Amino acid sequence: MIIVTLVLLALTALAALVPAGTGLRQWIPTASASALLAVAAILATVAGPAQGIGHAIGIVLSVVAAALGGTAMVPTVFRVARRQNDSTGDDPVEPLRGGLTIGILERVAVAVSILAGWPEGIAIVLAVKGLARYPELRESHASEQFIIGTFASVLWGLAAAGVGTALIN
Repeated sequence: MIIVTLVLLALTALAALVPAGTGLRQWIPTASASALLAVAAILATVAGPAQGIGHAIGIVLSVVAAALGGTAMVPTVFRVARRQNDSTGDDPVEPLRGGLTIGILERVAVAVSILAGWPEGIAIVLAVKGLARYPELRESHASEQFIIGTFASVLWGLAAAGVGTALIN
């Protein structure tokens, strides 16, 4: 059961890398990654603690799933938020610079903090990110993107780290 969970974590990371299409196909990477992570979470809680190499692989794959899985999840959350704002006539806004790279690093830091048993690290990550983005956050669209992107990113990172925690404890 542990091996199946590890495979599902790896597939979660890979599913997020599938290019999003248009129409209904744009939801496939997010739906696939979310479903795979959910099944991995269920199996991880049933499987019991991983030992030896399975323990190490579980940690690595949890961090990889956190980092890469969010690359599908965060844009999907932005699409949902944009649909809600379409009725106001707002033009699409330019994404914040470096958002993809910052998001990946943020999810890695969140997952590592949780897996290391140091949840306080999340506060440090968010504080550093907020201070670094502070000059850009004066514009309303930028602050909205920052909040939506950060919440989606952190929640995905926590979910992936939760699977890893269930797998190793």
